[in-house]
Amino acid sequence: MRNVFQLAIATLMLAASSFAGITVSSPAPGAVSGSPVHFVASASSTAPITAMRIYVDGVSAFTNSANALDTFVPMTVGTHNVVVQAWDSTGAVFKSPGTISVTAAAAGVTVSAPANNATVGSPMHVVASANATNPIAAMRIYLDGVSAFTVNAASLDTQLTAGAGVHSLIVQAWDITGAVYKQALTVTVSSSSAPPPAIPSNATVQTQIQTRPNWGSCTVCAGIGAIGPVAIYSMQQNQLSPSLSGKSTKFNISGPAWADVIWWQELGAADTATHFVYDIDFYLEAPQYAFALEFDVNQTVNSRRFVFGTQCGINYDHQWDVWDTAGGHWKPTGVPCAVPAAFTWHHITWEFYRDASLIHFVAVTVDGVKNYVNAAYSSKAWSNSPELNMAFQMDGNGVMNPYSTWLDNVKLTYW
Repeated sequence: MRNVFQLAIATLMLAASSFAGITVSSPAPGAVSGSPVHFVASASSTAPITAMRIYVDGVSAFTNSANALDTFVPMTVGTHNVVVQAWDSTGAVFKSPGTISVTAAAAGVTVSAPANNATVGSPMHVVASANATNPIAAMRIYLDGVSAFTVNAASLDTQLTAGAGVHSLIVQAWDITGAVYKQALTVTVSSSSAPPPAIPSNATVQTQIQTRPNWGSCTVCAGIGAIGPVAIYSMQQNQLSPSLSGKSTKFNISGPAWADVIWWQELGAADTATHFVYDIDFYLEAPQYAFALEFDVNQTVNSRRFVFGTQCGINYDHQWDVWDTAGGHWKPTGVPCAVPAAFTWHHITWEFYRDASLIHFVAVTVDGVKNYVNAAYSSKAWSNSPELNMAFQMDGNGVMNPYSTWLDNVKLTYW
């Protein structure tokens, strides 16, 4: 789940002028800002810019595949080293380094999700925190003027059901003296979510996919802008231990910093399939080295590409991100995906569906805990032949500590 960060005042000592192909226009030098800190930057080169990234204390905090960025980066109190970096299509790297000092927050309420004027599904995910000189006694959410949720704490994280339309959302807090703090937003609910339909008896079920031969793989294409570093990687099938079925598959990655690898298994065309349930068990011995793990289903039908792409930002943003196929970048969901316990099997179920053009991410269940995502993004035109496949990707960190992931009981159900 998106971490609830304390509101902070940041003093930025980062040059706003163009530096090695990068212009940082926000925050300005000496600016005062709350946390998360608002970053606006652009990059230029004689070759096309393929990606930009923000590093905080040597750890990637934000990445996109574009020549500009506009995002908010939460930061804790203290002094931080920040680098805004970009790559062009030749592999040339441009950097703009700086230092950010984050100090104690002013009193108030910070709403991390949803954003003001956002369009969301129902139930909507609400994440907020409060800060004051005196201890916070309680927080409450008002939906259209009616109390909808209360917690006796300085933070809240909940799901609210709301009908389609425009709604007033007020998050309010009280400290022990009775002082009141509030934040008001306007949110549009696109539609109320009904429970996903039951799996019909005639659904197609493909099981133990991890045991099948002829897996495809790619390392360079899995990286930023599909031109990432070349990883060293391998896979070993039919592992007896660790395993739940006695036939797990071990996936391994090492190599240069930030290298990635994607593996996929073709399942044949399934033109009539519109609903998908993706089940998988995974196991890590060293989860601290896994920057992110990606679990995908890809369908090409009617000359359109539907990428049901999901990413657990284990040591990235600690939440589930989903892929915006038409936009070509990840979208955060606010649903938690923290560092998993080592030497333990974890179970994931993703529920998706599509219509003629939209990709719908319904819900994710991790170790029995279900969260509704209710996000939809556009597919894109695609000239390739009809197909259906499932994919798995491992992302390395900035040090590129080698690590392995075991997959078992990989199953895709569709109808």
